[in-house]
Amino acid sequence: MTIPAQATMQFIQKERLRAEAAIEPDPVSTSAPTKETQIIAIYGKGGIGKSFTLANLSYMMAQQGKKVLLIGCDPKSDTTSLLFGGKACPTIIETSSKKKLSGESVSIGDVCFKRDGVFAMELGGPEVGRGCGGRGIIHGFETLEKLGFHEWGFDYVLLDFLGDVVCGGFGLPIARDMCQKVIVVGSNDLQSLYVANNVCSAVEYFRKLGGNVGVAGMVINKDDGTGEAAAFAERAGIPVLSAIPAHEDIRRKSAAYDIIGRPGTQWGPLFETLATNVGLAPPVRPKPLSQDELLGLFSGAAVGRDVVLEPATLFDMVGKTESIKPSLEVVYDDAA
Repeated sequence: MTIPAQATMQFIQKERLRAEAAIEPDPVSTSAPTKETQIIAIYGKGGIGKSFTLANLSYMMAQQGKKVLLIGCDPKSDTTSLLFGGKACPTIIETSSKKKLSGESVSIGDVCFKRDGVFAMELGGPEVGRGCGGRGIIHGFETLEKLGFHEWGFDYVLLDFLGDVVCGGFGLPIARDMCQKVIVVGSNDLQSLYVANNVCSAVEYFRKLGGNVGVAGMVINKDDGTGEAAAFAERAGIPVLSAIPAHEDIRRKSAAYDIIGRPGTQWGPLFETLATNVGLAPPVRPKPLSQDELLGLFSGAAVGRDVVLEPATLFDMVGKTESIKPSLEVVYDDAA
């Protein structure tokens, strides 16, 4: 091929790539999910109540006749502790390591346990300072795939993810379209809404890259009625699926590893509604807030917006005034 012909082909290929890159991805589907199994990733700030919410939600779904799998994807491995009355179940990572040392393979019964119709497991994570939590998540899902994860016949698979950490392993379901939709758990405080906003930003980022995951909504936990979380959800364009009140009875029962999401109990209707909303809520494309918009949800006294940034000087740093020396740089006038 001659040089002019090669140049022509390269030009055509570049133009073709530019044309492909200019095509906007299809809008996120707003219809009800059509897959038999709904895989839902739940994100939120550490300590905001994801595990509490999921344990009660999964329990209620099971009582409604749904087949539910709850997977803890937090290195703390605390997702299933409430479900199992405070007992810790063996994690996939630690079980896989032990089995590998003994030359055995991992089976379902080694890592998956059940209570009252809810199936649950923990991915686990490395010891402090001895590994990457995100890499542990990736390894855990690789093990699940070997166990036939995509062939399991569940109505719902709920994934409990830590939202504070932004490394790739924790963003796996969003980045690889491993779930159909995301739910964020937050409260009326800046830090939990900051995390929720980050998750919305991640969803939007991967949507622009051609991803299909959307945000189904927000669960407001420990709701004290001040309204910042509801305002965030409205601004971000996502619905509030449930508002769980900051009630002393809920706090005490949760601390005692008691499931409150039972039919016929005081809090049963709340989780019945949440279970229905989670199942029916379509995934939508969120509208993440800017930092100023997020801070604007709170009063200036709460977030310190009245603080003025004062530039530091060299005298502040080393105790002497900076001497201004003439520059030796040659500056040329623009050519006429």
